[in-house]
Amino acid sequence: MRFAISIPQHVGDERFDPSAFRAYLRRAEQLGFHSAWTQEGILGPASNLAPIETMAYAAASTNRLRLGCAVFVTPLHSPIHLAKSLSTLDQLSGGRLEVGVGTGGRGRMFSAFGVDDRIVGRFSEGLALMKACWTESRITFQGRFWQLDGAAMEPKPLQKPHPPIWVGGNHPAALRRAVRVGAGFFGAGSTTTARFAEQVEVVREALRESRRDPDNFAIAKRVYIAVDDRPARAREEMEAALRRHYGREGMAAVAVTGTPEECVRGLREVSAAGAELIQLNPMFDDAQQMERLAAEVLPALA
Repeated sequence: MRFAISIPQHVGDERFDPSAFRAYLRRAEQLGFHSAWTQEGILGPASNLAPIETMAYAAASTNRLRLGCAVFVTPLHSPIHLAKSLSTLDQLSGGRLEVGVGTGGRGRMFSAFGVDDRIVGRFSEGLALMKACWTESRITFQGRFWQLDGAAMEPKPLQKPHPPIWVGGNHPAALRRAVRVGAGFFGAGSTTTARFAEQVEVVREALRESRRDPDNFAIAKRVYIAVDDRPARAREEMEAALRRHYGREGMAAVAVTGTPEECVRGLREVSAAGAELIQLNPMFDDAQQMERLAAEVLPALA
């Protein structure tokens, strides 16, 4: 079992605090977290920084901590531009990049990005093109959406053949797609533990059908979490934070909240459901929550 932590992206009424950001990431590194993760939300009510720029700042603030985004909604991106940015970030971080990708679902304002709603086709072709940019010295690519003839993109990522690819998704077809094209599946924070357990079963079945070694395919989950000696207060704070983030009510049911003992039980359930990497995502008081989790929750899960 490995544990990751979220990278603070929220900027409220106050300005971004670079000193606090650097201190948080350096402390996460000292505490031994495997990695630190961002999310992507280009449009929406949440006042969140963009993931690539945030990870670049995090890379400059740390030495060991691996850095990721779960997930980039790749159909909204040009795969050429995204491949170049991520290759650059892998170089700048010294090969510490983790890349999460997903289709993002159909409830998005595609017209704002100049793309249509053929998201699965764009996702699959775009990811194949990104991998070609990362691995081929001369890229000839004849796709439905993108075409290249003898193009080159340098530098390649520092990690070979490219950074680990995590795939997010909810539909069974997306879970099977993760097994075909990714190195791991990353369960969403907005998914309950019970639903995540069902998804893991689909992933494991797909691994068996494809005769793929499950030891070479990782399973992770983001967990919104709040530890507090007053469980009601933890739940109220989490509900308010998730309302701001998602713009809707009733999201606290997906989170793990309560006393340290209650959080231990909740994370054990996530582990039992199949998570090998758990990304802890406090939604308020990030630094204080990280310290309490490291001191009062994670030792019981070692």
